[in-house]
Amino acid sequence: MAALPSRYYFIGDLDKMVQSPPLQGMRVLEFAGLAPGPFAGMLLADYGATVLRVDRAHPAAHTATPPPPTADQLTRRKTSITVNTKTADGVALIKKLVSNVDIVIDPFRPGVLEKMGLDPTTVLLSLNPRVIVARMTGFRRDGKYKDMAGHDINYIAVSGVLSMLGRKGEKPYAPGNLIGDFAGGGAVCFMGILLALVQRERTGLGQVVEANMVDGSAFMASMPRFAAKTPTWAAERGTNMLDGGCPYYDTYETKDGKFMAVGALEPQFFAALLEGLGISEAEIDGNRLDKGTWLHQRFLYTQKFRSGLGRSDLESSGFDQRPIVTLRNSPGLALADGEAEGRPAAEGQGIGIEGNGWESKGLRPGHDGEDVLSQWMGWNRGRHYDLKNGGLELVELVQKRFSQAKL
Repeated sequence: MAALPSRYYFIGDLDKMVQSPPLQGMRVLEFAGLAPGPFAGMLLADYGATVLRVDRAHPAAHTATPPPPTADQLTRRKTSITVNTKTADGVALIKKLVSNVDIVIDPFRPGVLEKMGLDPTTVLLSLNPRVIVARMTGFRRDGKYKDMAGHDINYIAVSGVLSMLGRKGEKPYAPGNLIGDFAGGGAVCFMGILLALVQRERTGLGQVVEANMVDGSAFMASMPRFAAKTPTWAAERGTNMLDGGCPYYDTYETKDGKFMAVGALEPQFFAALLEGLGISEAEIDGNRLDKGTWLHQRFLYTQKFRSGLGRSDLESSGFDQRPIVTLRNSPGLALADGEAEGRPAAEGQGIGIEGNGWESKGLRPGHDGEDVLSQWMGWNRGRHYDLKNGGLELVELVQKRFSQAKL
């Protein structure tokens, strides 16, 4: 049998050839931020990319007593360097790195990179025409709120999604920061990066990817927006089929103080619900689809569930965390601990990580980042860069050579 290329290896049975994760070899430079940007970076890391986070300079960084982890918990498989981007030598180090990476993640508000002297179009793409610069903002870059700060709740309010969420007669409520930060933000940014990578395969050129949580969230709500023109979602908030109005598509408190989720829209599922609760169809007092019966149905189900038991949460029930999507021939990296060999593709490749994906200890600024600089660039501290005031800076000689190479 001929030797296999390095991107292939055996996992499990010897007759089953599995490729390495699809993003293995990709180099990602992620400017430190919170929520959507780091989430996009974590997804890239889960599928094999090497992600190096750029943190602010810290007096204890890159020392024997490093600073504590930052507030960012989305740090799986990432490393960190600290850089003072307010100094010319610090910016010079970033520029040199950009010349040798595939993806840059910008989590800042509009104009921040430009003020650093790192304009994506005129600077970063000129340094590296293949680089993909993913820019993640809350509001649109060209909208009236472009210069305003905000949070998930503000972005989904502007998108119109927030107005659709809530019980009848109550004010709208935000479901944590799931819709704006993660679904409409980080996941959409990740998708944009992948699209840009596909395009780069065709053209050899990178580009700027712009994602914002207003448009991303609005797009995530495409189905209910369309359904608002139909009986499915045409009524006021909290009275429709899928927004908490329907009694057989809702949650109920159980005897043990926990809650049960019920989704019984189809006739066969509804029949199973009634059977499980010991309710006859005649007790509903009419057609289950008739909203006039919904109040009575809800009363029946509430009483039955309060006399029964609930279910444990996912972690304590043994539910294992897995990569976000299964690629059968080139799985992502495993989250759950376990043997590397023989693991099903759905569980991911490798031995997993500490915590099995249920917890994060964060990332200390400067943690293991210098190892990445050595691997990517062949750099050594003192020769190619120095540590000054808690941040790494390009040394003068390297900076001069870099400047001359651009001329």
